[in-house]
Amino acid sequence: MKKKQKIIVAVTGASGAIYAKRLFDKFNKLEDQIETLNIVFSDNAKSIWEHEIGNTSYAGLPYKQYDNKDFYAPFASGSAGFDTMIICPCSMGVLGRIANGISNDLISRAADVILKERKRMIIVPRETPLNLIHINNMKIVTESGGIICPANPSYYSKPQTINNLVDTVIDRVLELAGFSIDTFRWA
Repeated sequence: MKKKQKIIVAVTGASGAIYAKRLFDKFNKLEDQIETLNIVFSDNAKSIWEHEIGNTSYAGLPYKQYDNKDFYAPFASGSAGFDTMIICPCSMGVLGRIANGISNDLISRAADVILKERKRMIIVPRETPLNLIHINNMKIVTESGGIICPANPSYYSKPQTINNLVDTVIDRVLELAGFSIDTFRWA
C-alpha cells in the first residue's frame, strides 16, 4: 500500500476560488490517501472566496487551518516532514515572493521549506495575460523544483458543467501530487 501523504494547501487571493473549493471537495474523497492535510489562507483569500463562491464554506472544512502569520505551524519547519504543498489558486504576488526567497508569511515560508527539503510543490496560477516578471518567476520556481500547473482547463473529456471544467485542472493537480484518482484518460 502506498504511503499516506502529509499535505499543505495554501489558498491565495487570486481569482479562482472555485479551484480551491473543488480541490477540497476532491480531498474529502481521498481520505484513505491522506495522513494530514493542513490549510493556510492568505489575507485576501477568504474575501475572494466569499465574493466568488458566495459563502463562507471554507470555515467548515474538516482540516486544520492556520493563520498566515503563524510561523509555529508544523509545516513552517522541514522537520515536520510534509510531502507536498499545493498553492491553489496562486497569486502573482505570492509566486514572486516564493521565487525571490521572501518568507514574510506562513505561505511563503512553507513554500521555502518545501523547496529546500526537495519535496513536491505545485503552484496553480490563475492569471492572464502574463508579463515577463510572472514568466521569470515561474522559471525560477521551476528551476528550484516546483511545478507550475496553470489553471487552464482542458476539453478532451467534453465537460458539461463549470465543475466538470474546473475538475480538468484539479484532477491534473491531484495526479501531479501523487494521488490515485478516477479521471478522464485517453483510451
